[in-house]
Amino acid sequence: MTTGDGGLDAVRQRIDAIDLELLRLISDRARCAQQVAQLKTEAGAAQVQFYRPEREAAVLRRIKAANTGPLSDEEMARLFREIMSACLALERPLNVAFLGPEGTFTQAATIKHFGHSVVTRTMATISDIFREVEAGACDFGVVPVENSTEGVISHTLDLFMTSPLRITGEVCLRVQHHLLSRLPAPAEIRVLYSHQQSLAQCRGWLDRHLPHAERVAVASNAEAARRAAHESNAAAIAGIQAAEIYALKILAERIEDEPGNTTRFLVIGNQDAPASGQDKTSLLLSCRNQAGALHQLLAPLAAHSISMTRIESRPSRRDIWDYVFFIDVVGHREDSALNSALAHLEQASSLFKILGSYPVAVL
Repeated sequence: MTTGDGGLDAVRQRIDAIDLELLRLISDRARCAQQVAQLKTEAGAAQVQFYRPEREAAVLRRIKAANTGPLSDEEMARLFREIMSACLALERPLNVAFLGPEGTFTQAATIKHFGHSVVTRTMATISDIFREVEAGACDFGVVPVENSTEGVISHTLDLFMTSPLRITGEVCLRVQHHLLSRLPAPAEIRVLYSHQQSLAQCRGWLDRHLPHAERVAVASNAEAARRAAHESNAAAIAGIQAAEIYALKILAERIEDEPGNTTRFLVIGNQDAPASGQDKTSLLLSCRNQAGALHQLLAPLAAHSISMTRIESRPSRRDIWDYVFFIDVVGHREDSALNSALAHLEQASSLFKILGSYPVAVL
């Protein structure tokens, strides 16, 4: 054996020892999670909340801040997310609804936020997700709300007008679209399936490379992949997970027109999220239809130095040309300055609803 081989063996032995130590520490953490569940149950609360989004967000931020490499902050946070997911499942597995079928970007966002140890349930529509969570059949739901290139998903916002559910978290997912098919080359594609948002996000690439193919919008990219897998002349725009599930070839990678294309998802549930230290608050507001009304409505935010990160308007469905505003601001509703601003906003609004305060996306 050469000196080099001896050095390699020493490193491998060190890795084996570290693996065993990791196993011991992870098992210790899991036993602590079980103790937490027992203590919560013994406390006799009317409704025990095993999942604490503010706690998980704080843990992930602390891990990223303490990380010195060589693994990236994102990779390290992803590993710890899976450990927390597995430990939480020992307390009580969560049931989470997402927009199906298997292989959608909403499923990827669900796994990114909750880890692989939750029980996921596929839903046919965004409305179904809201109904399942409202009925208590699922603990949480994950719904798309906006895309960086195509804007807001209006149906999601409309459902918040009548739903009692709270926003308890957000997920930002980098969206990479691939051209998938059973066919060997793009020239043979006659019909292309995808969600209407994905077709729009890849419009430039499709005009250049697939001008001959009929574009058909379907309910989800996973549904597009399923159809492409069963039709001889078809293709789909979808993610890599859909390619694996439906055994499709990737004919072209990353065909989105904007390389930074990102979709934001909201986690919805019945519980409020306590403050984590880095939070957002989402509001649903309406003002009287008169000159300067919107300016007056938003004035309390400026007066209390509250930063607004997003504003969207939607028809209120109460009266013709009557609108409501969906607003995201920095801070938690329990923060002193924001709490004071919200009190003034409520007085100035004809409709006032706090959709939720929740941790800013960590991963």
